[in-house]
Amino acid sequence: MNELVKSLPSPTLPGLHLPCLDAHKGWLFKWTNYLKGYQRRWFVLSNGLLSYYRTQAEMAHTCRGTIPLATAHIEVGDTCHFVLTSGGRTYHLKATSEGECQRWVSALQQAKANSTLLMHHSDDSGDETPVPQEERVLTQGVLKTLASKLGDLSTCNELIGKHGAALQRSLSELEDVRGSNDGTDKVKAVNERATLFRITSNAMINACRDFLDVADSHSRRWQKALHYEREQRHHLEETIEQLAKQHNSLERAWRENPTSYAGVERSQEGDASDENEEAEFFDAMEDSPSFITVTTGGETQRKRSGGNQSMSGGVANDWTHNENDTTGTNQMQPRRTRRSRIPDKPNYSLNLWSIMKNCIGKDLSRIPMPINFNEPLSMLQRLTEDLEYSELLDRAACCDSALDQMCLVAAFSVSSYSTTVHRTAKPFNPLLGETYELDRLEEYGYRSISEQVSHHPPAAAHHVASQRGWTLWQHITIDSKFRGKYISVMPFGNIHLQFHSNGNHYVWSKVTSTVHNIIVGKLWIDQSGDIDIVNTTTKDTCHLKFSPYSYFSRDVPRKVTGVVEDREGAAHYILSGTWDNKMESAKIVESSQGCGGTEGKQKTVYQTLQPKLLWKKYPLPENAENMHFFSSLALTLNEPEEGVAPTDSRLRPDQRLMEAGLWDEANIEKQRLEEHQRLERKRREAQANQALDEGQDIEGYQPVWFEKRTDDCTGESTYVYRGGYWEAKDRQDWSLCPEIF
Repeated sequence: MNELVKSLPSPTLPGLHLPCLDAHKGWLFKWTNYLKGYQRRWFVLSNGLLSYYRTQAEMAHTCRGTIPLATAHIEVGDTCHFVLTSGGRTYHLKATSEGECQRWVSALQQAKANSTLLMHHSDDSGDETPVPQEERVLTQGVLKTLASKLGDLSTCNELIGKHGAALQRSLSELEDVRGSNDGTDKVKAVNERATLFRITSNAMINACRDFLDVADSHSRRWQKALHYEREQRHHLEETIEQLAKQHNSLERAWRENPTSYAGVERSQEGDASDENEEAEFFDAMEDSPSFITVTTGGETQRKRSGGNQSMSGGVANDWTHNENDTTGTNQMQPRRTRRSRIPDKPNYSLNLWSIMKNCIGKDLSRIPMPINFNEPLSMLQRLTEDLEYSELLDRAACCDSALDQMCLVAAFSVSSYSTTVHRTAKPFNPLLGETYELDRLEEYGYRSISEQVSHHPPAAAHHVASQRGWTLWQHITIDSKFRGKYISVMPFGNIHLQFHSNGNHYVWSKVTSTVHNIIVGKLWIDQSGDIDIVNTTTKDTCHLKFSPYSYFSRDVPRKVTGVVEDREGAAHYILSGTWDNKMESAKIVESSQGCGGTEGKQKTVYQTLQPKLLWKKYPLPENAENMHFFSSLALTLNEPEEGVAPTDSRLRPDQRLMEAGLWDEANIEKQRLEEHQRLERKRREAQANQALDEGQDIEGYQPVWFEKRTDDCTGESTYVYRGGYWEAKDRQDWSLCPEIF
């Protein structure tokens, strides 16, 4: 076998001597688009690749594009002009002089010839590389052949041992009977066994030769495949390193001059993103609203098309007035003293990609994760965070107009996302039967109870009753998928809100949350999609659009726009703002059909009054960046409370250990709880199978505080509060609660 290893061919290419491929570098003009024409770029020809940068300094961190010359077509045009075509894309390049153009063309043609020669030599050095499927079939066939040869060797080895032992016995017997009359028979037996031994030995030698021949004939292919995989891995590592350098450079530049990177006013110097003319990004145009608003008031008249211009002037004064208004949303009500900080988050490093690379396309709720990816709150507590701005619903309960009430409900639906802007960590998946209560009767007049009603898929039911005129309930199922570069979290289910005074019943759903930069860079979160809020009582509607973030869009980042319409489809209010900061409403006084729509569609032009502030985000607490970016409400959610159910999230041991900064202990405890939950699931499945075998009715898991009913509005099956939790708390009777911790 050592000789076999020594006989494997070297991955080098003997007899191939190529000139140095780092042949040329310098300035060329590259055609970008009809608006900017030719732009000056720094080009570098290296190893059969033509790369370009904005400046020479960018070579250290940002490559704007790479053209492989092995498959490129080079065409010389008119004076100082030549064209490269590669991979279906065409690059028009221009030099400063004819001599410089000729030098570039010669260098490119030489590099193309060298790359082609290298490719052909690589193909000739071994078998021709087939398509991946054929390669897989061929490799499996070779492995089966080698396995068969190994089987032959094993059989020969057994026969050699058997016949060798028999030959040894015959020789011993021959020694004993030397000189006796039956010696002739013994000699004959020895000869027969010696012949069998020789035949078996020859078969062993032939099988070894066949094995070596097969292995040697395919060793070059395997050597080549191994060399290719190493090159691919090296290239991937270089790409990721380059992306990391680029990210660090951009982040450092943003820290030095953040205003120049603002989403509202982008710098117009040079290309907006270097090569935006070559990438197809249509989201900015396609996501623009189908209406234009014209605001009137005072002596000024301002026009907004798709929210591209930032609001100023009278609106800024109106914002200031609303923020100082004693009846506004930002006045903090007297609150009972609660904690305002938690222990700082430890600085534990963890390679996210090393874990997530095996999760592409999978449901993350089924994959065990270390608590390093978590924040010390459960999904039930995150649902309860929707009540951060419950005073919006208190104000809505006092509205006489259903349309004004709709505006506040819409602002409330947007406000629930404001706490997520810096929160890229995932909450703990609640255990089946886990509950969470939040009693804020003294401060805000409501109390909330939620329960995990299903584990796969993860589903939670939530019920809130307020003494200030409203009731909210929801049943949300979470589906999360890892797509390689980002994680999508898709909540399914409806949120219901009913006001006691007029009976108005509102229904809406949530949008998709996406966490970006999983592989490299700083994690950031975006909310995108549409929300349709329907007043099932009056049939009024509100359509909200959460625009996905795009670097190439001039819109305000995290932008939300909407229109409030009555049952006849007539628009009454325009809503605008961002999901991480504020929302405004502007009353429509006149509407007309304008121009400027796409695909021949006309945009509706709305003339509105001055916008009024509906909601503005509270500032984060001091030192929030070291406390998981928790809001003031979030800091209190895991605060210990007396008298809560034994299934309450506050009592979950791994979550409490993580909040205390004991992450190693928390990981151990998390594994114990998950194993306990798996055993409980297997026990329930065994009971269900036994009941099925005995012909009995099978009853699945039943939540303690919620029951399944058919939704009168949607007709779908949902979980609603059955009652009894707060009465059980008053009695401190938790006998119905399962033991889950």
